[in-house]
Amino acid sequence: MDYKDYYKILGVSKSASDKDVKSAYRKLARKLHPDVNPNNKAAQEQFKEINEAYDVLSDSEKRKKYDTLGANWQQYEQYQRAGGQGPFQWGGAPSGGQYRTVTREEFDQMFGGGFGGGEDIGGFSDFFRTFFGGGFGGAGTRTQTRARRGQDIEQEIDISLQEAFTGASRMVQKDGRRLEIKIPPGVKTGSKIRYAGEGMPGSNGAGAGDLYLRVRVEDNANFERRGDDLYAEVPVDLYTLILGGEAQVPTLKGRLALRIPPGTQSGKTFRLAGQGMPKLN
Repeated sequence: MDYKDYYKILGVSKSASDKDVKSAYRKLARKLHPDVNPNNKAAQEQFKEINEAYDVLSDSEKRKKYDTLGANWQQYEQYQRAGGQGPFQWGGAPSGGQYRTVTREEFDQMFGGGFGGGEDIGGFSDFFRTFFGGGFGGAGTRTQTRARRGQDIEQEIDISLQEAFTGASRMVQKDGRRLEIKIPPGVKTGSKIRYAGEGMPGSNGAGAGDLYLRVRVEDNANFERRGDDLYAEVPVDLYTLILGGEAQVPTLKGRLALRIPPGTQSGKTFRLAGQGMPKLN
């Protein structure tokens, strides 16, 4: 059985913080998720690997056990096959080198007694099962991983200013089904829409994470948005500025006639009440 480098699988260093581990996992999960790669078995296997790696490195106790054994994995496996009764070699010395016998009680103290019990640890690799379960309880005994809520998924969605004004909808594929995304009127760039339970599946009976859609409102050639107000430049001929008259003003509801008083200076700002963006509820 090959040693699995969980740090390498997630692409992080051994000194990576919990935040770094989580960020790396989320990035890879979005890339390798089965919904994104429905017919790619290699990607699906990688997805299982990163979930296994994250399960260990995001849990402080499991990470401690994993870091402590490290490259001595082979010696640990030999010790396990011997039923926990033989010598455990630290550091890989050849025959005749320095050995130390580690008792079951010492191992329990070192690793928190987490090598007994009779529950399943989930669909991870043989390496994971042997490392974190079945080490001292005899054949077939395995430890139970805690229930873990699924990770949230965050995706960006682009909409036009007109759609931000009126509201819109999008259809996305999720687990082989079509999910309609409702975008309420008044959203801004950076607004997030939450769909509970539509994220990554949980483990050991825990609930799924949530799906967050982060909105990006595209620039508009006619309007500049400042908060909920809209600004537009309106061309007015010199004759109308001097003598007064009307100018056609674009709005997101359609064009309006604006009364221009005589003697209006170029650059003057007029306010049309109620013609800006709706407030997001």
